[in-house]
Amino acid sequence: MKPKVVKEKVILGIDPGTNVMGYGVLHVMGDKLSTPGLGVVQMKEPDYGLKLKIIFERTTKLIEEYQPDEFAVEAPFFGKNVQSMLKLGRAQGVAMAAALVKNIPIAEYSPRKIKQSITGNGAASKEQVAAMIKTLVNLEETPKFLDATDGLAVAICHHFQSSNPISGSSKKGWDSFLKNNPDRIK
Repeated sequence: MKPKVVKEKVILGIDPGTNVMGYGVLHVMGDKLSTPGLGVVQMKEPDYGLKLKIIFERTTKLIEEYQPDEFAVEAPFFGKNVQSMLKLGRAQGVAMAAALVKNIPIAEYSPRKIKQSITGNGAASKEQVAAMIKTLVNLEETPKFLDATDGLAVAICHHFQSSNPISGSSKKGWDSFLKNNPDRIK
């Protein structure tokens, strides 16, 4: 009998923002989840271009520090304020560019998908998401800024989506599922 191979991976999750960017690092070892780091990057810089530079530099630094295998980011939500959406999209793009430069695969999830994945409710509050995150990774206390738990929620959502071929739409996921579960094919 072959020994069971325990898969290990690190996922960096980013909740982009131009004033506060949340991040969470998820370490997956088999079916155990832990977080070696989460926090926020605050940008008090008034110049918007410099904020984008800070996002790129800090995301690059996080990638170098934690060496993630995968990168997940929250997609901008559709709102009434087009200018806010454009700024958020640029922040997201700059964070994604930092991952692309390091050749890290990127996944993008809507806020509703992330909340649904973590709490079972796509309209959950930030507080509900944070409470569930605390349970999932055994955090002792809720961070001061909920943007940090939002960043970690993105990483956990990605893990759930990529490890559950039924919930994903990827053919690769189904192929892998069928290959690993031949007894379920009738």
